[in-house]
Amino acid sequence: MNPKVTAYLDNLNRWQEGLTLLRKIILDCNLTEAYKWKHPCYTYKNKNVVIIHDFKDYCAISFLKGSLIKDTEGILIQPTENIQASRQIRFTNLNEIKTLSTIIKHYIFEAIEVEKSEQKVAYKALSDYDIPTELEEQFQNDNDFKNAFSNLTPGRQKGYLLFFNKAKRSKTKTNRIENNKQRILDGYGLTDCTCGLSKRKPNCDGSHKQLNA
Repeated sequence: MNPKVTAYLDNLNRWQEGLTLLRKIILDCNLTEAYKWKHPCYTYKNKNVVIIHDFKDYCAISFLKGSLIKDTEGILIQPTENIQASRQIRFTNLNEIKTLSTIIKHYIFEAIEVEKSEQKVAYKALSDYDIPTELEEQFQNDNDFKNAFSNLTPGRQKGYLLFFNKAKRSKTKTNRIENNKQRILDGYGLTDCTCGLSKRKPNCDGSHKQLNA
């Protein structure tokens, strides 16, 4: 047992029993316990397999390559429509975890087999993402901006395209583009740290808030 995970569980205000039980179930599957992204993470030969989370209304076990698992029980949930690989099993009470413990182990063992076989998730290509008209207009009027966007990594470009396209109104899309234009010109992704204080670089971890304190 990883002491950081023990400390995490000890400090929980909710779902402590549920996540403690999930921890036991996962460790029974002979995965290695680690603490990553501020949550308990379980690995097979240094490859991330599952993570357990506490949320307001439920706790969950997330399978990092859940889209490759055969969901024979119909219990895997896609966290959001844009998540391609990860899948969750969510629990709203301790009894649900107890009832599904055998099935949870079955899914974990299948996730381990996915890692053993070195299967890869087939992610959508950048060309599969729609470029909003509002962004195209910006590109036509500002070649430097167009080049800066093109120089971003595919992952960062996808992040912006998803964010811009999520807005339903054209005005909102334009505002989102304008508000992030300088970030793009500076070579930053939507969630990248720009203050230099993050302990999770390149991602932002909220450390910039202390600058305003």
